[in-house]
Amino acid sequence: MKTIAIGAIVALLSLGALAIASGEPDAARGAHLFYTHGCYGCHTIGAAGTPIGPDLSRAGSRHREAWFVRWLADPTRERPGAHMPKLGLDTADVTALAAFLGDQRAE
Repeated sequence: MKTIAIGAIVALLSLGALAIASGEPDAARGAHLFYTHGCYGCHTIGAAGTPIGPDLSRAGSRHREAWFVRWLADPTRERPGAHMPKLGLDTADVTALAAFLGDQRAE
């Protein structure tokens, strides 16, 4: 199981790197950011990640992309006492990560 998760992370990092190089949409860049900024250390998407925080496999079914932009910019402003740290990402990275999370609609 751990080998599959590591393989999934490597595959997504590779896709994200290709997306950045080719100028693909924000969601592809957001996938790369999810792994390079360590979001998988607290969250899962599919089999990849650590289940400390919420599973984000269906995050796009629960929230719109605009909500993710606000949340990622300052989680405690959206929900005081939130355990999610302020990530300090620039606007472009917040937008890309929000697009990626908004696309997560696993069934």
